[in-house]
Amino acid sequence: MCIKIVATNWSICGVCENLQITKQSVVWCSECDEGLCGECKNHHAVSKASKSHETVFITEYKKLPTEVLQIAQTCKLHIEKFELFCRKHDCPCCKKCVKSHNDCKSLTDINELTKNIKTSNAFYEFEQILLEVIENIKRLNTNRKENLTLLENKKREIVAEIKQTRINVNHHLDKLQDDLIKELMRVEQKEKSKIEKLLTTLKTKEKEITEVQENIASIKQHASELQTFLTIKNIEKDIAGEEKFIQSITTSDTTNQINISCQINKSLQQITASVQKFGEINVSSDQCDFSIQKRKDRQSQIMVALPTRNIKNLSLTLQKRINTELSEVYGCSLLPGDMMVFSSSFDDRIRVLKSDGSKDFEIKTIRQTFDVVFIGNDSIAVTSSNSNQISIIDLKKQKLKKSIKVNSYNGGVVYNDGHLIYCAREKGIQMISLCDETVTNITNTKLTEYSYVTKFGDKLFYTNSDNDSVTCCDYHGNILWTFCDTSVHAVSTRYLCRQ
Repeated sequence: MCIKIVATNWSICGVCENLQITKQSVVWCSECDEGLCGECKNHHAVSKASKSHETVFITEYKKLPTEVLQIAQTCKLHIEKFELFCRKHDCPCCKKCVKSHNDCKSLTDINELTKNIKTSNAFYEFEQILLEVIENIKRLNTNRKENLTLLENKKREIVAEIKQTRINVNHHLDKLQDDLIKELMRVEQKEKSKIEKLLTTLKTKEKEITEVQENIASIKQHASELQTFLTIKNIEKDIAGEEKFIQSITTSDTTNQINISCQINKSLQQITASVQKFGEINVSSDQCDFSIQKRKDRQSQIMVALPTRNIKNLSLTLQKRINTELSEVYGCSLLPGDMMVFSSSFDDRIRVLKSDGSKDFEIKTIRQTFDVVFIGNDSIAVTSSNSNQISIIDLKKQKLKKSIKVNSYNGGVVYNDGHLIYCAREKGIQMISLCDETVTNITNTKLTEYSYVTKFGDKLFYTNSDNDSVTCCDYHGNILWTFCDTSVHAVSTRYLCRQ
């Protein structure tokens, strides 16, 4: 369990306060855990002991969530900095704390855990879990609203049936008809109220998770590495609770598919004095087919769904020939409506073809075009082999939408869930978010200029023309296998077909 204490007074310079001087602080140093005035800030920036410390303006630091600001970065018992993290007890430790963790074999240097945490795959996975939880809440909302619509439609059908039957009977059955409709309204309202109550709860949960997402952006920009790490540990517990809550809902009868029906009294066909009811309203409850989507579950489903086929039994059939009229086509991608896009490094252009192979349009303003991939929203991304720019093209407007600057030349590229995964030469495989343009390293394996990458299921596959190889890894960069065949000409491993 993490220990929380209230942080030092941000508005007062900690150094000056120790000298019995009161000065307003302008920046905050998380390493020193104190504010600094303008003069002390300058000394702090050149001091050998603190020049590597990162500072943030007080006005920005105060924007961090309260629970982040209250996280202690020093041991409350020993007043020393945390240096280790005990995985067994899920808590940080200082050197003196180690005495009470003698039996713990999972003590880890906390600097190793917090290093580059904001750009790590673990942090990316954490953000994806948040997105996943809120997406599940939205899907639950949609599911329940659809049930409301079904109830409304069924109600209208039943009312129509009742009234149609009523046309064939005498006027003395008016009271029986009214009683049946009232019962229908009562039952429908009762079931409707149950669903609306659940929707209200889900809306509250969605708002809470949304607030956590908003806080994450601030934490990512302004919190220290340690604060970020410890905050994540705290939020993970809350998210686990929310996931259990959603799981409990889907396994309870509150998400059963509610239906209503009506059974008209057949005796009405031969009206007698014994008929006392116009019909009956029945409520049936079928188990909801809603299932929570989880990243690990989806990966397992993908793995199970992959067919086992022997390559020797595969046969190829020529479907169509396309004349691109381009030289040195290095990239291609299929577009909606059976359209196609090709990139030519020699001609410095991309060309979009219609389904019949005729030219739709082309763009010549991108230099050294390499690979191209469809990213949804009527857009494509184009990499440049001798540039650190990735271009986003609007297919509807047929022009450049924006350019994204990355820290390397870029080659083969594939799109996955709001991110571009591309070959970054000596930097290996990198992934950039199209939302906030943050870059994450997947693997540091040095690649050639003519390397390509694609995905299939939960795996990535990339080529290396220098050693005639194709490598398979997961999204964390863990290599699963590498296939090499030196008898194959290097050019053959330059291209890698997409799924």
